[in-house]
Amino acid sequence: MKLKYLHTMVRVLDLEKSMAFYRLLGLEETRRYENEGGRFTLVFMAPPGQPDCPVELTWNWDGDTGLPSDSRHFGHLAYEVENIYDMCKHLMDNGVTINRPPRDGRMAFVRSPDNISVELLQMGSALPPAEPWASMENTGHW
Repeated sequence: MKLKYLHTMVRVLDLEKSMAFYRLLGLEETRRYENEGGRFTLVFMAPPGQPDCPVELTWNWDGDTGLPSDSRHFGHLAYEVENIYDMCKHLMDNGVTINRPPRDGRMAFVRSPDNISVELLQMGSALPPAEPWASMENTGHW
């Protein structure tokens, strides 16, 4: 039996705000589907050169009161980054809270505007511990 990964879907409340967050991570829109009858939009975003690894942002035009207040039941999205310190600084500089700082030079967690947990992992070996990350406490939950 053959199996092929297609995508991970997350429901979003504000499509533009959510897309801006995923752009901060470096993802780009690869395709879009708008369904007038169903009153929803699907936006697929993936890392450059990796169109087969998208996250699907599903936005219901009339709102979505069915979203849980805490999306931890979902688990998380995970992305490998070239330099975890640079990525976390970039995200912080753009108003994203680093929920679990990369104290170990290897792993961090942030949350999307829709409360989706996103894991960032250092490409290759962990970076040497560095400030301000090494002494930064967790913020909220991840």
